[in-house]
Amino acid sequence: QVHLVESGGGLVQPGGSLRLTCAASGSIFRRYAMGWYRQAPGKQRELVATITSVGSRNYADSVKDRFTISRANAENTVYLQMISLKPEDTAVYYCNAAMVGISYWGQGTQVTVSS
Repeated sequence: QVHLVESGGGLVQPGGSLRLTCAASGSIFRRYAMGWYRQAPGKQRELVATITSVGSRNYADSVKDRFTISRANAENTVYLQMISLKPEDTAVYYCNAAMVGISYWGQGTQVTVSS
């Protein structure tokens, strides 16, 4: 089993930056594909970015060139660097760990982009 804890959310002005961190428990972290998802009020949860166990990355079109996902297997951690934030990026951001037939979620961290 994997336990995920997100941190790094907060209030930021448009154009600002944040770095989200997801700390994972478990000794086989490196085998999981990791992802960040977000859910805005009244909307469905949507994919933001994923990174496979071998480091291949995938991004939603809305965040390409602004967000960067990375992982540090030795630290059981995955990051989401966000720049040029927009009000439409406001959401609760969730960390996900996935393998075939298995998926774990964190509790989420709130990101609010507002002046």
